[in-house]
Parts: sequence; structure tokens; C-alpha cells
Amino acid sequence: MNLSEYDTQGFFDEIFCEKGKPRAAARHLVKNIEALQETDLVNRQLAADRALVQMGITFNVYGASAGVEKTLPFDLVPRIVPASEWERIERGLKQRIQALNLFIDDLYHHQQVLRDKIIPRELIESSKGFHKQCMGVNPPQGIWCHITGTDLVRHNDGNLYVLEDNLRCPSGVSYVLQNRQLMKSLFPEVFSLSRIRSVSDYPSRLRDMLEFVTPSANPAPRVVLLTPGVFNSAYFEHSYLAQQMGVELVEGGDLVVDEGYVWMRTTQGFEKVDVIYRRIDDDFMDPLAFREDSMLGVPGLMSVYKAGNVALANAPGTGVADDKVVYAYVPRLIKYYFGEDAILPNVPTYICDEAADLKYVLENLPKLVVKAANESGGYGMLIGPHSTKEQIDDFAKRIIANPRNYIAQPTLSLSRVPTLVNGKLEGRHVDLRPYILYGKEVVVLPGGLTRVALKKGSLVVNSSQGGGSKDTWVLADPVTEGDKQIQEQMAHTTSLEMGETPSC
Repeated sequence: MNLSEYDTQGFFDEIFCEKGKPRAAARHLVKNIEALQETDLVNRQLAADRALVQMGITFNVYGASAGVEKTLPFDLVPRIVPASEWERIERGLKQRIQALNLFIDDLYHHQQVLRDKIIPRELIESSKGFHKQCMGVNPPQGIWCHITGTDLVRHNDGNLYVLEDNLRCPSGVSYVLQNRQLMKSLFPEVFSLSRIRSVSDYPSRLRDMLEFVTPSANPAPRVVLLTPGVFNSAYFEHSYLAQQMGVELVEGGDLVVDEGYVWMRTTQGFEKVDVIYRRIDDDFMDPLAFREDSMLGVPGLMSVYKAGNVALANAPGTGVADDKVVYAYVPRLIKYYFGEDAILPNVPTYICDEAADLKYVLENLPKLVVKAANESGGYGMLIGPHSTKEQIDDFAKRIIANPRNYIAQPTLSLSRVPTLVNGKLEGRHVDLRPYILYGKEVVVLPGGLTRVALKKGSLVVNSSQGGGSKDTWVLADPVTEGDKQIQEQMAHTTSLEMGETPSC
């Protein structure tokens, strides 16, 4: 397959330099793709599509008229992250998650961060993710944000920026694991020579983390995964992770509160539950503490949690850090708690609740991306350069009516990765969602979900908006004696330089 015609079109490309030359870390991959006939790559893509259907790797789209269940599109060309760049990403994510955990704990206990006016009190008290029901709660081990998915984007300047934090019920890690299995089966020749860091131990690490936060002295704590049910958009992931961890997948009706504990109904009677990995939002978790009309949760669950008789991951109340307006203050929070600058910067952000920012946003809507504070999945968003005058005018009215609910950011030129389109490779925009586990230590899964905007020119990568996914290869430095033969072979055949930043 001839890749000499691949055009980066002036965007930062994760695989190729501006002149079409492969980046150092991608040379081995590009050489293997060029050795294929175009029909070979297309046939492997078709094989991947069939495998996704056979494995039932799906997601649900709410309100889809043609049926809610869809297969998440997968593209064969991976994103490659050199070891040295990943080391910085890992440090930056650990710094960010630890600061957010301190922030959440502070909010629900001392609120010193509010008294010191690092973040406005009224902003927190008006946040949909801040729950007074969580005041004074002490989660096991002092950990609130056990599982986090932080979205990163690369701009044309080559720098990575944090786009948003996802601490409530972050989804997508099951696709990371399945994508890797597909790539190993479809490109065994690449994996045989490349030092690609493994992601297969994520389920065991997830279970270890969940068992670490058990509030009981039980050496074999009972862990369950609580799902809203089969119609949830991420139900495949819920069932997959439960199966991979070897824990029970339960719905609200499978659990009951009695005598100050949570119990699971089984064919052998009731069994006590120690840890619940919940994939239900706070509002639906317990009708006695949150929404009275919820049929998804467990009545009395919060009382057991407050008493310290069950662990919940993520902890209720963490959604305050998902608020996109709170996001704008995270660099200040890192400085406040650690006295350090953020290793991974935010995208420059305008807070519409601040008068000067509001004025600028309203005057520059055609150039900006506007986001609602508590929406996700690509909803509640305006991309100014790609919007009509009517859409821009409508958003201006929304912002004026409720400025607290909106932030705005410059329109970034997201980096791209070659993507198979009609038998040819064309650039498509991507982001990256690494996953972080906070237990005995903070662990970052080496890679994450690379989401790709399959529509030409689109900047929206969300699966609910027609996006797909790619495998993410984090390369490891060949440092051991046992690696030398592989390293020499690779250097001889491909000149691949592991561990470089994405340079040519």
C-alpha cells in the first residue's frame, strides 16, 4: 500500500510528519502497512468489523429511531505514543487526580478551598454534582475518585491539553481491552517486533483497587458491579468488566439494605456485600437520599455508606469535579494543594459566569466551542466555526439566560491519525482518554481509548455522535538485556527509535 500520497493537510498528525515522513516511533508500523496490498488492509478491517459483531461489542444510543444498540466502529491504524511522552502524561494525570481527590475531600469536610477563595463558593453550591448529602462522609482510605477517565487532546502546536475530567461513571475501557485483542490477532507481525505496553491486566488491577477500599476486615471481600440494566448505553462494558473481574453483575433489585448492611440475593440466600462498583449516577443511586422516583438504585444505600459498612466506587459526590466550570479551576487547585504548576495544562477556558469572559464569548461565538457545564457525550455543545447563524443566535440566548451553565474555549485543531476510508487512508481527528485507578497507589493504564471522528472534518469524537475508536500503543523503552536482540533487529530493519517524543 502506497502511503507517499498521504496528506497531513497542515494538521499535527500522530503518525506522519508534515512532509509525509513517518515519525520515529511509527516507522515500523508504516513499513508493515506499506507492505500490504490495499485489499489486504480492507480485508483485515472487514474481519475486525465481523469480530466486533460476533463478540457483541456494542453501545446504546438513547433516542435512536432505528434501534438503540450499535457496534462501536473500530479503525485498524493505531495511535502511537512514545515512552518519553507517556512518562509525562502519566505524571501529569497522577498529579491531577490526587489534587482532585484532595479538593473533593476538602469540599465535603472543611471547605478551606472555598474560604481561601481559590474557587467561588456560589459556583460549587450551584453545581449539579455537589451533594450536601455527602457532607462529612469519610470514604474508605480517604479515596473519592477511584476510577477516572481524563480526556486529552493535542493542538497544532504539538502540545497536549486536558479537555475534561470524567469522575462519575467513566466509560470506554472495555473497548480499550477488546481493541487490543483485535489488533494482536490482525497484526501479529507488528506485535512480534514492537515493544507495546500491555493493557490486559486492567481488570485485575481494577479488582485489586476495589478490594483495597473495602471497609471490612474480610480477607476476601464481596465485590459487585451495580448496573442500571440492559438499556444503559454502557451495558456491554458493565457485563464485560464484571465477567473479567470475576464479580457479580447486579441491578438495584438484586440488593437490599438490612441491619445496617447491604445484602445480595442469591440462590443460597442473602450474602453481605462489601464493595459496590457503581455505574449508576448519584441521583438514581438511592431513592431515600436522592431522587425519590428512581427505580434503579437501592433504598437505604447511602445510610449504609455513611455508616462505613460498604464502599462505593466512585464515591457519591465526585461529580462536582465533572462540572465543566469547575474544570476551569483545576490548575489553580493543583497550585493550591501542591504548590506546583499543572504538568498537563487545561485548554484555555472562558467562564461565562464572569462578566469580562461573558462579554468576550458573546462577541466571538463564531470562533469558539461552547459547552454546557453538566452535559456529556457531545451534547449541549456549540462548535462555532461549524455552526449556522441560527444555531449561534440560539446559543447566545441560552448563555445569557444561564451564564453559570456554560464555558467557552478556542476551537482547537485536534491532531489526526490515518484512518481507513473507502479503501484509502485519510486523516481524521482524535482525542485520547487514559484511565486512572486510585487505590493503594495511583495507576495509569498505559494507553487508553483513542476516539476518532469518522466524519471528514468533524471535531466531535463521541460514539453517540458517530465517532469510532482506535487502539493506542504506548511504547516501552527497551532497557533490559533480553531486549537487546529485538532492539538491534528493529533498528536494523526499521530504524524505529522507541521512547522518542512524536518527532520525525
